[in-house]
Amino acid sequence: MRRVVITGLGPVSSIGIGAAAYEQALRQGVNGVSPIECFDTTGFPYYMAGEVHDFRPEDMVRRLSVEEWGRTSLFAASAARLAVADAGIDEDVLASSRAGSTMGTTGGETQILERLTADSLAGGPTGLDAGLVRQVSSARLSQAVNRELRLTGDAVTLSTACSASNYALGFASDMIRSGETDYMIAGGADSVHRWSHAGFYRLGALTEKACSPFDRDRSGIITGEGGAAMFLESLDSALARGARIYAEVLGYGLNCDASHMVAPDRASIAACMRLAHKNAGIRPEDVDYICAHGTGTPANDYTEASAVVDVFGDDPPPISSTKSMLGHAMGAASGLGAIASVLGIRGSFLPPTINFSTPDPELPAIDPVPNHARTADVRIAQVNGFAFGGNNAIVVLGRMS
Repeated sequence: MRRVVITGLGPVSSIGIGAAAYEQALRQGVNGVSPIECFDTTGFPYYMAGEVHDFRPEDMVRRLSVEEWGRTSLFAASAARLAVADAGIDEDVLASSRAGSTMGTTGGETQILERLTADSLAGGPTGLDAGLVRQVSSARLSQAVNRELRLTGDAVTLSTACSASNYALGFASDMIRSGETDYMIAGGADSVHRWSHAGFYRLGALTEKACSPFDRDRSGIITGEGGAAMFLESLDSALARGARIYAEVLGYGLNCDASHMVAPDRASIAACMRLAHKNAGIRPEDVDYICAHGTGTPANDYTEASAVVDVFGDDPPPISSTKSMLGHAMGAASGLGAIASVLGIRGSFLPPTINFSTPDPELPAIDPVPNHARTADVRIAQVNGFAFGGNNAIVVLGRMS
């Protein structure tokens, strides 16, 4: 079984595109939330989201026709291209190797589906644009990555909602660890769209202006978008080509409690942490930082913090939420969290939880790294990802020793 390392990062986010810009924004605690532009918010009481306003796929992809692919697929392909460039591997070598991709998502190409729905309501299904219909399938996210980079291996899209990127990262690491493939691109992508914004509002899970995870006055999520991609290969491969190694994928844990459609389950989340630690061959006390799921809803934050204390005891490691800066990027969320954790491992810092003002006396005594990044020796990081339906996925990343 081969050791698996991450040698390339490709974040496309509302606070920065590319590893350097993303790291700088994390260190500065930049707020990427702004008024929604991708749809008309007239009539919506809440109208903020973590949109990637400066995303120009025509400047990033080289082989895909921008007109033939939806925004979410273009997020995936652009993030993958950034990760490959960051890894410093020759694209011709990659195209001739055993290489594939796995991308996670929640809504896939929902913006396209919304356009088709509007067209159908206006003129009937017989007049739908065939080109748009071809763009609907969520399978196109990983297909976009493979076509853009000429990869001939598996193209797998996983739709386990908000934990999907962690599922993808675990799947990709297994592909390399087992020797089935030599290189994998793993991550996730999603776009801001009307139905999820409306749905979260009707669910009572949306907040008006700012996401404030773990704060006493937290009141919900802010929807977000973006793409996350990481380039994975074996340790032997990385050493042979002299690659920069960001971190090692030590292991992961998956479970699904399915006890409630939307409510997180404390015992199941704690069990998933223990599975991840066992798979990674570590103990709880080895973890230096937890990148939280941290949505900013009263129920999720309480359940997550309580499960952390159940596993780590009364003195858990620092736990912060990048969603406070990015909004909830859905299928890309845990991927962007994993990239933040990798940058923290390599750069010896903890990303902050911004918008934090008042500790919640009802929460266990956790350290949310409030408002400002912190210098820290991060050897092992845990990335939490939880989703509706009880789909829990946790990845453990470590510094190369």
